[in-house]
Amino acid sequence: MKTILIVEDDQHLADGLIMNLEAEGYQVMHIDNGLQALEAFERGQFDLVLLDIMLPGMDGLTICKKIRAGGSTVPILFITARDQTEQKIEGLLAGGDDYITKPFHVQELTARIQGIFRRQAWLATEETVAGSYEWEGRKINFKTYEAEGPGGKFVLTRKECMVVKYLVEREGEVVSRDQLLDAVWGYHIYPTNRTVDNFILKIRKIFEEDSKNPVYFETIRGVGYRFWGKRS
Repeated sequence: MKTILIVEDDQHLADGLIMNLEAEGYQVMHIDNGLQALEAFERGQFDLVLLDIMLPGMDGLTICKKIRAGGSTVPILFITARDQTEQKIEGLLAGGDDYITKPFHVQELTARIQGIFRRQAWLATEETVAGSYEWEGRKINFKTYEAEGPGGKFVLTRKECMVVKYLVEREGEVVSRDQLLDAVWGYHIYPTNRTVDNFILKIRKIFEEDSKNPVYFETIRGVGYRFWGKRS
């Protein structure tokens, strides 16, 4: 049974989430304070964190950053208010896996959770690309999220790893931003395509000699991106 940590200070909303997620077969723990949530996370073993952004004690973005800084790759799904577009993007760049905007239907939330677990399983498969991939002195491990390039060694977020894997699996093919959004985030409606561009910028800083003149992660103007591994 998968265990979900709900961090939400709206007790009415939390009660509904607990009831519905337990009915879906998940084991649930609820915390209504940011500081206490981080302590609970460090003590427990969770398969997913459902994390509100606005919280007493410590906000959700800070909690996410601390969880990632500690090396955890547990999926994090943000609960956001409708007018928090910038925070949504910031949260995803900080290592969040997805977000859902209040008010939302429980069916949408459970679909998002199932999608996260499904994409997590895809990242772990080795049907088209092995668990690690190397090219021209660069390497990435899709299981540990460790990456190495001219800029040194890094630990990627799950989304960054998924973007690289999707492009590597289609080496030489032009991949649109919509394809990446659908494959990595699981749906087409998203704040802006700028989010994908931000992820690519970070990936280039790791794997390219000169991120402003990329060799491996090319921009296809007006469409998206193309990965070329071995150029020689």
